Amino acid sequence: MAEKTFGKILLLAAAFILLAAGGVRAEVKVGVVDLMKVLNESESGKKAKSNLETLIKSKQSVLDEKGKEIEKLKADLEKQSSVLSADAKKSKEEDLEKMLREYQRLVGDSQNEVKKKESEFTGGILKEIRAIVDKMGEDGGYTIILENADGLVLFSKKDINLTDVVIKKYNESRAKGK
Repeated sequence: MAEKTFGKILLLAAAFILLAAGGVRAEVKVGVVDLMKVLNESESGKKAKSNLETLIKSKQSVLDEKGKEIEKLKADLEKQSSVLSADAKKSKEEDLEKMLREYQRLVGDSQNEVKKKESEFTGGILKEIRAIVDKMGEDGGYTIILENADGLVLFSKKDINLTDVVIKKYNESRAKGK
């Protein structure tokens, strides 16, 4: 991630140096977009977030149920430990270990599924947003439009921030597509 950010900064610096050093008197028009804000505040982004939260809640309820089963088996084993034969105790301990392994696998599978769904939800949205930003850049005569993420842009004037315009255009494009 740091290499990617460094690469963006290096590319940006090189572009401005070339423009300045070349004596080119072309107007430089810069815009800034916060893609995370667009994702979180666009209608599709809100819907994707809601769908993801629903998925997480359903996975969590399954995990909670399994966790209760494990706790019950563990409590039963502790209560019956003194009266169980060695073989019966060993069998219950093996059952508990098996349930714990299944629980851990279920947790891992659930996390992977949530990550995959998040990627599916946001990937399509980001692709559409980038197309809108490209069109805005071309139509608006921008030299460069930067992503204002993770503190990459430390300062910018409010009038070059295109985030709200991108959200509006994206929502409009999605409404037309329905």
